Amino acid sequence: MRIAIRVRPGASRTRVGGRHGGALVVAVGARAVDGAATEAALAALAQALGVRRRHVTLVTGATSRDKVVDVDDTVVDDAVRARFAALAEG
Repeated sequence: MRIAIRVRPGASRTRVGGRHGGALVVAVGARAVDGAATEAALAALAQALGVRRRHVTLVTGATSRDKVVDVDDTVVDDAVRARFAALAEG
């Protein structure tokens, strides 16, 4: 399952939800230095979807705020899809 995300580094708290230009917004407290914000965003997304971090991998956008991530299809079920739909709404 591929997901487009928009990372907002330096946020006061970690939050996953809402849309920005069609991408899911992931706000993280980590700064955009040495990939810290990217790693924090992947971990936050995994937690929000209820999957392990190792099942979420970066596809494109290592140095960009706009990224594409892949969630391993072996762990994607109806519950994960429902969580994603809820996060995307709000």
